[in-house]
Amino acid sequence: MESMLMLGVSGLEAFLFATVALVIGVAATYVFITFRRKSTAAAQQREAENLLEEARRQSSQVLHDAQMQAKEELIKLQEQFKTETAETRTELREAEKRLVKREDNLEAKLDTLHTKEKKIEQTERQQQDRIKTIEKKETEANKLLEDQKLTLMKIAEMDQETARKTLLSKLEQDMQQECGQLIEKMLTETRDKAEEKSRDIVITAIQRYAAGHTSASTVRTVDIPSDEMKGRVIGREGRNIRAFEKATGVDVIVDDTPGVVVVSSFDPVRSEVARLALEILIQDGRIHPSRIEEVVEETKHQVEKQILEYGNKAAIEANVGKLHKKEIDLLGRLHYRTSYGQNVLAHSLEVAYLCQVMADELGLDGTLARRCGLLHDLGKAVDHEVEGGHPHIGAEICRRFNERSEVINAIEGHHGDVPATSPYTPLVAAADAISASRPGSRRESLEHYIKRLEQLEALANEFKGVRQAHAIQAGREVRVIVDANQVDDGTAMKIARDIALKIENEMTYPGEIKITVLREVRAIEYAR
Repeated sequence: MESMLMLGVSGLEAFLFATVALVIGVAATYVFITFRRKSTAAAQQREAENLLEEARRQSSQVLHDAQMQAKEELIKLQEQFKTETAETRTELREAEKRLVKREDNLEAKLDTLHTKEKKIEQTERQQQDRIKTIEKKETEANKLLEDQKLTLMKIAEMDQETARKTLLSKLEQDMQQECGQLIEKMLTETRDKAEEKSRDIVITAIQRYAAGHTSASTVRTVDIPSDEMKGRVIGREGRNIRAFEKATGVDVIVDDTPGVVVVSSFDPVRSEVARLALEILIQDGRIHPSRIEEVVEETKHQVEKQILEYGNKAAIEANVGKLHKKEIDLLGRLHYRTSYGQNVLAHSLEVAYLCQVMADELGLDGTLARRCGLLHDLGKAVDHEVEGGHPHIGAEICRRFNERSEVINAIEGHHGDVPATSPYTPLVAAADAISASRPGSRRESLEHYIKRLEQLEALANEFKGVRQAHAIQAGREVRVIVDANQVDDGTAMKIARDIALKIENEMTYPGEIKITVLREVRAIEYAR
């Protein structure tokens, strides 16, 4: 780098000297020509001398400027060289630090490897010592066993064959005694299972029982006497209908249908409040925002009182004892809740009665069974406001009000969401199936119901490896039996998923359908 710098300075000086020489030469030539032309005049000679002097002065100035510029360039090159040298040194130091750090890491890893290697060698030596100890003890045990056999034979004065026969005779006597005990135990278990089986038969028979249907309409409409009244309901620029929707929280649909206004809301209580308030306003004839708010408030109080009356009436009718006021309120709200056209409060009362009948047949507590049945769908009163399924919501509500564990488990497990921990849970599930899932109890004709079950079985039978398919629980579950020789466990899971997707894509059904794939391996052999 320094040699290059010196080479650059030398070239610059040579360039400056050449420039000065060129300037001097040009000036001398000019003076010479001028002197030749004006050699006769002394004034011209003096002028030439002046020009020459001026040229010399200018050349000195040019030489001075060139030297100053050369010095500046030299200083810049020196500074640049120092900067580059400092950066190079910094990079070298950082590289040296990284190398030292890597070297330290490698040494640490080598130390770790040496430590692990020593531990492995120590473990191997310990294992070999243990193997030798075990082999030694095994040899000693075999020798001790032989000595004991010889000692026993000497004491008993028997040879090996006689001892074997004596032992077999003893074993035969023990086996006969154990067989007698086993037979007695099996007879006891058979009697217990027969009693349990008889209870299952009773439950199955009750589950097939069909009582009267309970259905209700979910459509809420209000009759309008004339189109002029319909216009008053809407109001100027829609102010009345907007005030009504704001006060009630519902949507009011006013279309071209003569004499009808439709009230729509996800909350059945709000829909009932809106329907009653709108009927009062139409009868009164005074429809304006302040009157609307007044009538809606009065109607809300009236409906809340009616809800408590419905809840108290249901609790008294079911004879479940004392309930929390909030539970009574939620029961009353179920009067306005429908499920596929079936009134949920009437359904809950029916489930309570069925649970009591089955509990009495099975020797259980009928009062507790009625309580479980009445409260099993309590979550449906608020399932449009709270996230989650109605069994979980109802269980959380009852847990908050310190209901018994049997009641909470019956509510949360009546759709199989959680395992049953009490005998009342399957009772509620069976009663719920009787009341809600039998043909015709909801808005579904018997013919459509049968076709849906046949379609479920047909879809499941289309898959390869399926031997039988049965639609049970009124179409809520499909049990598929597959051939164990053609379908392994992984394929069985795939078949269940494929059937579920096919049902979702090709069928229309309420709620959800559970697909259960059963794969059974039986080993049969005959002793001849």
